[in-house]
This record gives sequence, structure tokens and C-alpha cells, in this order.
Amino acid sequence: MKIGQNKAVALTYELEVDGQIVDRCPEERPLDYIHGTRTLLAKFEENVEGLEPGESFSFTLTPAEGYGEVDPDKVIDLPKAAFEVNGEIREDLMVKGNTIPLINKAGGVVPGIILEVGEASVKIDLNSPMAGKTLNFSGKILSVRDATEKELKEGLHGEYLQSNCGCHGGCGGHCHDGDSQEEGCCGGHGEGHCGGHGHGEGHEGGCCHGNGGGHCHHKE
Repeated sequence: MKIGQNKAVALTYELEVDGQIVDRCPEERPLDYIHGTRTLLAKFEENVEGLEPGESFSFTLTPAEGYGEVDPDKVIDLPKAAFEVNGEIREDLMVKGNTIPLINKAGGVVPGIILEVGEASVKIDLNSPMAGKTLNFSGKILSVRDATEKELKEGLHGEYLQSNCGCHGGCGGHCHDGDSQEEGCCGGHGEGHCGGHGHGEGHEGGCCHGNGGGHCHHKE
């Protein structure tokens, strides 16, 4: 069976950026997703469409085809009050370098990296860590099948029920449809399904390369 619309796909992949492997899903915990549902980067899906189990792939995506260029307008200042949880401002979350899941006005999760912590505000970068990067993917298709009606409605792992964008808090699953000036802090770090990821950042995972609907499975 070939990869096409509404097929449930499992695959391995490695992502090389600037000469380093920054993300991977090996055979023991492959990436799976439903093809054609905007789960992964559009150009990623385009490059694997039509492939069958056992076939390998290797392709390169430009920044425009991946996460775009770095946008200075996505570096914002949030008041410390935005980090209030249950009436208490969470100072422990406001640490330079931390990745914080933010909620946009549509209810989607947008990860932000803390750049600076001031007396009254926090500077956060909402650009994807992969913005401006050339992405070199390689891997192999493991299985292709028809997705069930339940999976098409709820997602392979119920991710469509979790939030508007399907991101599972902080997995770097990159929902790019938010207004960066309308973000609010969700008050926690969260753990994704992709090997602990915050987005290709040392992360062995898959949901960072789309809207959070793909999952690398850990071997129990």
C-alpha cells in the first residue's frame, strides 16, 4: 500500500541540521501520523507521498519549506503576571533558556524560549528553533494502512481531542497559526510524546515537525 490521503503511516527518520543529527525516530519507536491531515510539514508529507513500506527516503527542505525565516516580531515581552498560576507568580518557570508552552487566542500551544528575565517582564522568543534552518531528512517507511474512522476523527492517539492544534504541551510541536501578540502562559512545562523534545533541540522525537499529531513511541 502506498502513502496517500488518510493513510496511517509509521516511519523512521533522522534530521540533520548544520552537519549534526538534531532529531530522530528509530525503528524501535517510529514516528506515526495520518497522511494528508496537516500533521507534519507539508513538504515532508509531499516528499514521502507515494512511498511504500520498505522504501527509503532522503530529501532537503529550505527554510521556506520548513519553519520559515527568523521573525523579529515573534520576540515579545510578557508581564510577569502572565506566569501566575493559582494566584502565585511562578518564578521557577522564569529561567533564561527555558521553553514555556504558551496558549494563543485560538487555544493552540505555542512554545516560547525565555531570552531574558527583567524586573517586571520576560522576553520570549516564539520563533521555532528550526527557523532559518535547512532541514536534511532521511529515513525509511515501515508501514502504511488505512486510518480508521475513529482515528480520522480523534487522531492516532487522541491528539485531536487535546487542543485545537493537537500539541501535547511543550513538545515543540510547532503550531504556527497564532498571533504572537495574543499569547498567554499556560503555566507549565509539559512533556511531549517525542522523546522529551522541545523541537529538534536535542530531542529525539517527531511531533516537532508539524502540528503535534505525529508521535515517536518509546520502547517500554
